[in-house]
Amino acid sequence: MIITIDGPIATGKSTIAKTLAREIGYIYFDTGAMYRCLTYGVLKKDINVDDPEQLNDFLHTFKFDIKSKHGKKHYYVGNEDVTDAIRLDKVTSHVSSISAIPMIRDKLVAMQRELAIGVNAVFEGRDMGTIVFPKAEIKIYLTGRPEVRAKRRYDELKRKYPEETRELTIEKSLEDLNRRDHLDLTREISPLKQAPDALVIDTSDLSIQEIIFKILEFKDLNIKV
Repeated sequence: MIITIDGPIATGKSTIAKTLAREIGYIYFDTGAMYRCLTYGVLKKDINVDDPEQLNDFLHTFKFDIKSKHGKKHYYVGNEDVTDAIRLDKVTSHVSSISAIPMIRDKLVAMQRELAIGVNAVFEGRDMGTIVFPKAEIKIYLTGRPEVRAKRRYDELKRKYPEETRELTIEKSLEDLNRRDHLDLTREISPLKQAPDALVIDTSDLSIQEIIFKILEFKDLNIKV
């Protein structure tokens, strides 16, 4: 069975998807990290994404891997551990525009569908329930008030990367979040969109366990696993 969790940035998708997967014994896939890894590779190699031949060559040689270290997932581009690097502003500011390129999207959608063959999994992203897995048995769409999400993002970055985010302010975090939302919602290819049959949850004022309970309740009402 495939469960999809979609929604804009800083709605708690990663935390909820990981917690849900752990509680029901499913595999967890963070597809956003896949796009971030590819974006990191494009930026590091200075790929001209407007040159189809150069981009195609890059995609054919791009190597992405996930490894477990001390119980946590680490993401690799080639042999380089980019787990922290893909969360920094340089990648964040480019990932939406690079992810919208059809050739890149086709490559990663194919990879994601291949990962889903024969497994029970929770896939987290922005177009999981609409484009990648439109026939998923259970679809969840998380949302939240922009100011709450911006504060979450600010706190997370300050906690994880104190040196790199010394000049970051909550106002800048909100500005970046609104810009990212606009890009995700209005891009021509695979825009962020709620699936008609998705359970919508506003995470602004809910705890992790309250959100998980809503999902499990929804799941029990529809499908027994």
